[in-house]
Amino acid sequence: MATDVRMPGEGYLSFWRERHICTLTTHRPDGSPHVTPVGATYEPQAGLARVITSGSSRKALNIAAEAAADPLGARVALCQLEGRRWATLEGRAVIRTEPELIADAERRYAERYQRTPRVNPGRVLIEIRLTRAMGNA
Repeated sequence: MATDVRMPGEGYLSFWRERHICTLTTHRPDGSPHVTPVGATYEPQAGLARVITSGSSRKALNIAAEAAADPLGARVALCQLEGRRWATLEGRAVIRTEPELIADAERRYAERYQRTPRVNPGRVLIEIRLTRAMGNA
């Protein structure tokens, strides 16, 4: 079921506030999907989702390569589920390296997952400008 990215229903938004591991789907250089578990946060008012990761991770490298070829960013999907409830966010991702944006994403991660992310000097932010939301949460 389609959901408004910027004005989701309370059930959908509540589901994204709960502590769930997500999957992030990116595209490898050959076009095949790469799916990996991640922690993610969703800010509907800004139309953004955020994932923190190492800059050397396959997901970050996939996004950087695809975004280099397309100024809109790499096409990605972020999904979480629990039992019969599920929610997917789709959008265009870019890699951000600004320390203040990474710190903000770390704070959001700590709030959602109730734990501070480990120290990682190679950390980057995957910032996803959302274009679609769907689910049955």
